[in-house]
Amino acid sequence: MDFNELGLTGPILKGIASENYDKPTPIQNAVIPKFLNNHDIVGIAQTGTGKTAAFVLPILERLIKKSKKNSPKSFPVLILVPTRELAMQIIDKIRSYGKIIRPKAVLIVGGAKPGPQIKSLKDGADIVVATPGRLLDHVKSKAAYLNSTNTVILDEADQMLDLGFMPSIKLIMSNISKTKQAVLLSATMPKAVRSLANEFLNSPEEVNVSPSAKPIELIDQRVFIVKREVKLKFLQDIFNNHNIDRSIVFVKTKIGANKLASKLKKSGIDVDAIHGDKSQSQRTRTLKNFRIGKVNILIATDLAARGIDVDNISHIINYDMPNQSELYIHRIGRTARAGKKGIAISLCDVSEKRKLKSIEKLIGYSLYANVLNSSETLLISNVKKNINKLDKINIKKKLNANEEIKKTKKRNLAKLFSKKAKKRFAPKRLKLTQQDKHQSLERLVRKSNKRRDGKSKDNDLQNNNKKKWKLFLKKRKPNKRKALLNLDDSFHGTNN
Repeated sequence: MDFNELGLTGPILKGIASENYDKPTPIQNAVIPKFLNNHDIVGIAQTGTGKTAAFVLPILERLIKKSKKNSPKSFPVLILVPTRELAMQIIDKIRSYGKIIRPKAVLIVGGAKPGPQIKSLKDGADIVVATPGRLLDHVKSKAAYLNSTNTVILDEADQMLDLGFMPSIKLIMSNISKTKQAVLLSATMPKAVRSLANEFLNSPEEVNVSPSAKPIELIDQRVFIVKREVKLKFLQDIFNNHNIDRSIVFVKTKIGANKLASKLKKSGIDVDAIHGDKSQSQRTRTLKNFRIGKVNILIATDLAARGIDVDNISHIINYDMPNQSELYIHRIGRTARAGKKGIAISLCDVSEKRKLKSIEKLIGYSLYANVLNSSETLLISNVKKNINKLDKINIKKKLNANEEIKKTKKRNLAKLFSKKAKKRFAPKRLKLTQQDKHQSLERLVRKSNKRRDGKSKDNDLQNNNKKKWKLFLKKRKPNKRKALLNLDDSFHGTNN
C-alpha cells in the first residue's frame, strides 16, 4: 500500500516524497485511515517504526481542509510528550512534512523562557507540541486556552503516565471538550498503563503491530558479564578497537553521565552528555552536534534519550542495565532504523543479573552472556553472534522445558524431604504416640475410679437413709401388747 491510498492528498504526499519515504510502515498503514475517520486510537509499535509520522501526517491532512481561523491563544491540535527533545523532534517533523502548507506549530516546553512561547500563542496556532508541566503553567496564567482543542495526542504514552505526569494530564484533559479525538502511541503499553489510558479514550481502536515487546531482528545483541569497577576499561576497549559511526551510551543517573563523560574525555575519547540538569540551549547544541557528526558518542539518561530520532546510530551501549525491562527495548530501538543493521552491547555486573533475567523473560529468549575477566580485551568480532529467529523460538521452548524440569525437581525434592523427615522423626513420633496412649489410659482410669467412688458414696447414703427411716418408723409404731392389756382391763371393769 502507498501513501496516496491512505487518504493523504497532494501537498502532504509531496512533503513525504521530499523526505525520501516510499511506502508507509505497518503502524502508519493501520493508524492513518482510522485517524482520518475520527476514531480514538491506542497504537503500539516498536521504536523506530514511524510512530511520529503516523499521527503528524493525518493532522497535516486535516489542516489543509480547515477553513476556520484560529482563535487567539487557542489551537485545534495538542501533542503532549514527556521530554523537550522529543517535542523538538516532532516540531522538526511537522515542518519537514508540512513544508508546502506551512502550518503554525508552537513549541511549549520547560527549561526555556516563557515569554516567546506566550507571544507565539497570542494569535493562536494550528499545532502545539508541549510538555505537560509548562503547558499547565500557561493554562493557569490564561496565556493558553484549551476550549478549541479537538485533537489530543499522547506520544510515548506509557512513559508519560509512568513518570508521574498523570495529575497534570488529568487537569489538561478536564479543560478539553469531551468530544475530542484522543490518540495514544508508544513502543510499549503495559496492562496497568492501558487501564489508566482508557480513562481518556472513548471506545478506542487498538493498533498493535508489536504484540509483545521484542527487539527488531536486525539488532545484534551482545551481553558481557563484567565487574563494575572495570566497566570503564571495557567501554574504552569498545571505542578504541572498533569502528563506531555513531553511538549512544546509556547510564542510570545524571551524575553518572557527567562522571563517565569526563573520564572518557580524559582518556582521549570525544564524547558529550545529555540529561535533565542541562539547560535547553546546552541540550539543543549537544543534539545538533550529534546529528551533524561533530560528536559521535553521546552519554544519555533514559528520560533525556526518549524520542531521540537520529539516523545511522550504529551502536547502543548499556553501561548501566535498565531498571525496567521495557526500557531495554526503548534503548536498543535507537539503532537498526529504516531497515539498517545495528549492534546493542550490554555491560552487566553481577548485581545486575536479575535485570538481565527479566529482560530475557520479556523478549522471550536468552541473550547468552559472555563472562569477561578484567585482564581480557573486549572484541566483538571474537564473540559468537546472536542466533536467528528459528533458533530463538527453539531456545524459548527449551527455556520453558527447563522451567518445567526445575518445577518437577522441586516437587520431587519436597516429597523426598518429607519421606526422609518421616523416617528421621519416626522414633520420636512413636514415643510421643505411646506417651499419649499412656496418658489417655491414665485419664480413663481416673475417670472410672471417680465414677466408682461416686457410686459407693451414693450407696452408703442410701443405706444410711434406710436405717434412719426404719428407726423413725419404729418410734412411731404403737405397742400392741400394751394396747391389748389396756383393753382387757377396761373389759373387766378394773380400775386403778
